[in-house]
Amino acid sequence: MTHFEADIRGLRERLLTMASLASTAVRQAVKAMIDRDDDLANKVEDEDTALDTLEKDVDEVAVLLLLRAPLARDLRLIMVATKISHDLERVGDEATAIARRARELNREPLLKPYVDLPRMANMVLEMLETAISAFVDSNSERARAVIPRDKEVDLLNKQLHRELTSFIAENPANISRCLNLMAISKRLERIGDHAKNIAEEVVYFSEAQDIRHTQPNPDASGAPAAP
Repeated sequence: MTHFEADIRGLRERLLTMASLASTAVRQAVKAMIDRDDDLANKVEDEDTALDTLEKDVDEVAVLLLLRAPLARDLRLIMVATKISHDLERVGDEATAIARRARELNREPLLKPYVDLPRMANMVLEMLETAISAFVDSNSERARAVIPRDKEVDLLNKQLHRELTSFIAENPANISRCLNLMAISKRLERIGDHAKNIAEEVVYFSEAQDIRHTQPNPDASGAPAAP
């Protein structure tokens, strides 16, 4: 194995470490919400710095590798690695935000049993883990299968927002809890977006084809988007 190949392997290993940390952070943040566990929420926030550090490491290694005039496929890998590391770091940020909202929710009585939020969390985690496994195996078909699932997450987020809005209308005392739950739902929806981004980058790496912004929009009607 050449030094260049060893460094490429090291770059991949850093990404896999980031993916594991990001997935764990999301799981723990949602568990902190479900179990009303402030200590676990604090743990998620405290451990976010590890992802920040790894993102910087990936960027530094990528720059050094780019200076060594890689071949086209290696160049794509290096470019994709920096983008994936950014998405994974953002997943960690979203998990931290969920943990903070969980702490706020823990100060008030439970509004209702959690069903849809854990379901959404499982959906986005499956998307994330599938996208990462597609990266490991350079499997663009598996990566492409992740992309349409983002619409399911978006629909569930909208459904939750409608339900929580009705709770506020029924009783203004629910406002604080509902807004926190809406924020958590939105954070989970964004994690789905990051998983989709990673899947698109895997397709680019594997097929040398940029498919971002090319997916059909079933909601397109020619009308301006709502603010």
